[in-house]
Amino acid sequence: MVRVVVREVLTVGITTGVVLLTQDRPFSWSLWTAVAASLLLPIRLRWPWLASLLCVPAVAGGLGWAPALVAQYRLGRKEKSIPIQVFWVVLMTVAAIAPVLLTEDIPFGPLLLATAFVFGLAAAPTALGALVTTRKDLTRSLYETRRARAAELEAQETSARAAERARIAREIHDAVGHHATLIAVESAALAATASDPAVRETALRLRALAKESLSEMRTALGLLNSSSEVSYPSLQELVDRARVAGVHVTLSETGEAVLTPAVSRALFRVVQEALTNVTKHAPGAAVSVTVDRSSPVRVSVVNGPGDLPSLAEGGGAGLHGLSERVRLVGGTLTTSYRADGGFSVTAVLPPGKSKVDGQDSTFGGGARSSANA
Repeated sequence: MVRVVVREVLTVGITTGVVLLTQDRPFSWSLWTAVAASLLLPIRLRWPWLASLLCVPAVAGGLGWAPALVAQYRLGRKEKSIPIQVFWVVLMTVAAIAPVLLTEDIPFGPLLLATAFVFGLAAAPTALGALVTTRKDLTRSLYETRRARAAELEAQETSARAAERARIAREIHDAVGHHATLIAVESAALAATASDPAVRETALRLRALAKESLSEMRTALGLLNSSSEVSYPSLQELVDRARVAGVHVTLSETGEAVLTPAVSRALFRVVQEALTNVTKHAPGAAVSVTVDRSSPVRVSVVNGPGDLPSLAEGGGAGLHGLSERVRLVGGTLTTSYRADGGFSVTAVLPPGKSKVDGQDSTFGGGARSSANA
């Protein structure tokens, strides 16, 4: 606002000063019409045509070209119609030439030259204003075009990433699903033909695990309907499976807080990944699983040193994935080595609304190795 006021004061002051300093005054009304046109120049900001109209008598008086140039520039800036711009240029030209024709006898050649000069004098600021406006419009249009192009490229990249993810999901589903199906089928065949009850029980358990793994993989890849209910074992069933596999594990559960589906999945995965970590890196170790379903929910899986050689083949990135899963539901994951050579995994989870929607398909996505050791 201050900038506009200062600019208008300078514009009015300079044009008025130019008028007052002009000594040649052809008519008695030349001075006051030019001064009035200069003082009223600020109205061009609202009504450019009115400012140009007020400059017509001042131009006719011979002293109004200073304010007329300013008014015509503003008219060129704001008026989009070329015929209207030409009209005001012609009007200014006629206003400047008419008094000369009426008061003096000028030959045709000099009159034509004077008319051309006056026309150019009136047209120059008008054209300059129109060019400035056109340049701004083109700049704005170019900016919008670039922004639209950037949005289009981003959409193309997003689409390409989604297509690549879908392709990878199909590859994983086809490859892993094929092998998991073969495991389930061969386990069922083994259970049907084996005479040893222990072998049959183990084969049936392998078949159930293969089918569950296939179901979880499909869920994680988004290949199931979003409306389908995902069922998975309870913590007690998970612990019982680990015991059958030879893990010495105890489970302690307290509290009765109602958990969201996402938090329940995260809790299940923390215990599952920790038990997987123990079977790979500390076979034969005693494991203690403690779950407190209060607010916040706390789950702790602590194992002692293993008494058998490690089965892991190099370190994995499972802890990073598990930490990300816990972070997505608004919790924190802490892991540490114990003084006795064991390892502990502790997660703190919120019982309420999490960052992950209750119907998300992240369940099954954390079945990576949680071992870093």
